[in-house]
Amino acid sequence: MGHMEGMNCKREMLSLILLALLLVLSKYHPRIKDHLQKMYVCWNDHLEEPQLSAWFNPKKRPDVIATTGWLTPVIWEGTYNRQVLDKYYKRLNITVGLAVLATGNFTRQYLRHFLKSADKYFMVGYNVIFYISTDNTYDIPYIELGPLRSFKTLRLPDEDCNQDHTFRNMKNMRNKIIQDIQYEVNFLFTMAVNQIFKKDFGVETLGKSVAQLHSWWYFRNPRDFPYERRVTSAAFIPFGEGDFYYHGAIIGGTPNNVLAFIKEYLKGITDDRTNKLDSTYESHLNKYFLINKPTRVLSPEYNWNPKLKTPPQIKRIKIAWRP
Repeated sequence: MGHMEGMNCKREMLSLILLALLLVLSKYHPRIKDHLQKMYVCWNDHLEEPQLSAWFNPKKRPDVIATTGWLTPVIWEGTYNRQVLDKYYKRLNITVGLAVLATGNFTRQYLRHFLKSADKYFMVGYNVIFYISTDNTYDIPYIELGPLRSFKTLRLPDEDCNQDHTFRNMKNMRNKIIQDIQYEVNFLFTMAVNQIFKKDFGVETLGKSVAQLHSWWYFRNPRDFPYERRVTSAAFIPFGEGDFYYHGAIIGGTPNNVLAFIKEYLKGITDDRTNKLDSTYESHLNKYFLINKPTRVLSPEYNWNPKLKTPPQIKRIKIAWRP
């Protein structure tokens, strides 16, 4: 009994300290205040993240790989209970960021459809900030967003205009995460603009580090995966190694984990260019997740190419890829 009373005393003391910090910082540091508010809720309400077994059951989908070799859930339709997670995340009042790159013709051709579908299906009921990276703000369409949704424009620096769009965007994202985004959101996704949300993309996708399985390569032999095979490349993966082939259209996680990948990608691309090698974003993504295993893996249902014949394993397409 004495031990429990001591624990309760410590909790109450920490709650009071956090409350005092909230009052002091409320005027001058609103972004820090938001994080402290979430911490205060956790401490004051003894809020604990649900155990994996409380919301995820891989036995519901024996027809697919629903758990990785390192015991991370692979999210397929039927394996998760979103309501259990909603109960937890709603109490935390989380904010989720969705960053998308839209340059040149991609802005005019895809951005409106992407944003309208994301507004309807992405993290419904939660605070969402859309971050639009673009080289021309005049091409961004006006869209009336739903409640709890806002957007910010991240203009790409003009001095980098001769660089590859992806490299240029990731350099900009690195800086924005460090300067602002890490203080504004609890989770962050970066997505390609040429896709459309079809069904709810919810909190079952949240994790420290989130990877997306490639719709085409998931159903192929691993020895045929198009990993970078040149030994001198920073993205090199030898034959016989590799877990899955991940799609570069979606990555996610906490801002710091997304930042860690971006830094590794920028370093890898720079090293390859020094060695006169032209490597791809996706090859560096796959190398990163080989070494740094994701804590949440999204099934091909979360990014399906509708031009492919849909196999029986694909029960509910959440996002349609537009190649």
